[in-house]
Amino acid sequence: MSELRFEWDERKAKSNEQKHGVSFNEAETVFYDENARLLYDPEHSLEEDRYILLGMSASLRLLLVCHLYQESQEVIRIISARKATKREHQQYQSFLS
Repeated sequence: MSELRFEWDERKAKSNEQKHGVSFNEAETVFYDENARLLYDPEHSLEEDRYILLGMSASLRLLLVCHLYQESQEVIRIISARKATKREHQQYQSFLS
């Protein structure tokens, strides 16, 4: 498996960490969760295909990471990340059973 490559806007990353308490560096680690669930995000995909990944970070926090794939550069661009809601926790647990 090739190494995953990530990028993001630094201003957006700082804003996201202040607002949600989640760094994009931590959000990166969710992509290595074998139990993570990937969903297409049609509501936010008008100009580009966006996805939502629900998974456990290396810090053992369940996160929701919005991102897109830049296939031409083989890069995952992180758009936002936040802690999962109680309902999302329940959904993740149901994936495991």
